[in-house]
Amino acid sequence: MALDLFAGIPVTDYKAALPWYERFFGREPSFLPNDIEAVWEVAEHRYVYIVQDPDRAGHALVFSYVDDLDDRVGAITARGIEPADRETYENDVAKVIYRDPDGNEVSLGGGPG
Repeated sequence: MALDLFAGIPVTDYKAALPWYERFFGREPSFLPNDIEAVWEVAEHRYVYIVQDPDRAGHALVFSYVDDLDDRVGAITARGIEPADRETYENDVAKVIYRDPDGNEVSLGGGPG
């Protein structure tokens, strides 16, 4: 059975938020369904999208577990976005937290490799 997963992030102003997410993901959106929404395919059949929805903006929590955490964090930093926080748990799993201009939390995690 096929499954496509979409994780949505509401933003106050789509046009203002778009450049931050392009820098975060390191590329333009995979597709633009309409004038207030942008979608990035982050893995096969797995998508993260932003949508202009001022009433909900700032409350999203999106977490992706990756096998190359340090490389990704380094690449995001090189594109001008610094983590808001980094947590390391007892099992050596790390979580790197980013916050977009609205305060939405977009995090990456990874374990010992």
